[in-house]
Amino acid sequence: MRVHKCAFPLRVAGMRKVQDLPVLLAAATAIKARRTEINISQEELAHRADVHRSFVARLELAETQPSLAVFFRLANALEVEVVELTRTIVRRAEQERRSAKKRSAT
Repeated sequence: MRVHKCAFPLRVAGMRKVQDLPVLLAAATAIKARRTEINISQEELAHRADVHRSFVARLELAETQPSLAVFFRLANALEVEVVELTRTIVRRAEQERRSAKKRSAT
């Protein structure tokens, strides 16, 4: 029997099973990139989106994922349209999937 070895955890503390890790990683990267692009702190983003600063930190580390309502508030706080933030995440997730395939092939 072949055992699959994964470089990423299957579970993250406080979360149900990760359904799509590339998407989670892409969201983390996109949120942090946009936050730094508009030059605001995690604390400021948390204030604008009405979430706790530690939640923003865990998002940026891909340790948690936002609900749909929080995702909309984050997009608003990041001064970007939900559609554009989603597009960015989809592109990054596709890149992550390709990178993961290349890593597993070697």
